[in-house]
Amino acid sequence: MYIIPIAWIYVALMMSVAEATNTTGTVLGAIFTFLLYGVLPVALMMYFMGTPGRKRALRAQEMAERQAAIDAHQAAAQATTSLEPDAGGQPPADAVPPVAEKP
Repeated sequence: MYIIPIAWIYVALMMSVAEATNTTGTVLGAIFTFLLYGVLPVALMMYFMGTPGRKRALRAQEMAERQAAIDAHQAAAQATTSLEPDAGGQPPADAVPPVAEKP
């Protein structure tokens, strides 16, 4: 997968060396040649080649988060659901507290 970018960078480097060593060439021209013919196209190609992998990783992360949320929801539902009427362990309280009559 990396053989083509490495070869392209090598070719761009040789073009830059030829530009810099030519009698009418300049070092600034060699730098721009290397950047515009070498680094920029290789960077774009590597970015586009990595897109499917980034999408797979994003989907896997979303699925893991979704599964964790489902598991947490099921655990909370199991913790709150009980067959006993008074699962809290507290004694039952009267709905209306008794009030004593005044004598």
